[in-house]
Amino acid sequence: MGLNPAPTAKSGRVTLAEINVTPMVDVMLVLLIVFMVSAPLLQQGVEVNLPKADSGSLPQSEDPVVLTIRGNQTLELDQKPVAKTALFEKLTALAIAKPNLQVLVEADQSVSYGVVAKVMAQLKKAKIARVGLVTAPESPE
Repeated sequence: MGLNPAPTAKSGRVTLAEINVTPMVDVMLVLLIVFMVSAPLLQQGVEVNLPKADSGSLPQSEDPVVLTIRGNQTLELDQKPVAKTALFEKLTALAIAKPNLQVLVEADQSVSYGVVAKVMAQLKKAKIARVGLVTAPESPE
């Protein structure tokens, strides 16, 4: 008895025990193409018209939290909407979880100074000492 399968007595056919991987490769290639096309669509950004300022960059901590104030005065904490009434609680929880937390405030240029000042007061009240204001670089004229 060898390792080759013996033909059956009735039909004379040999049974093959190999898996055909061609359909699986076809499906994987289609999935790869779908993910390659859809990946750029998943990257979303927040349109904020930053004020221009000629200032140097601050040293970055390993994971700063970005607090965005949009033109319509809505707030976002790391691109997740936050109600103005819940901002203090969220900031306090973050400050307790990460004592050396750095918060970057990204305010639209059209937002009034009073709104930014109120947000900065909330940051101070939550005992967050490392706060930076995000600006766009000034174009040389």
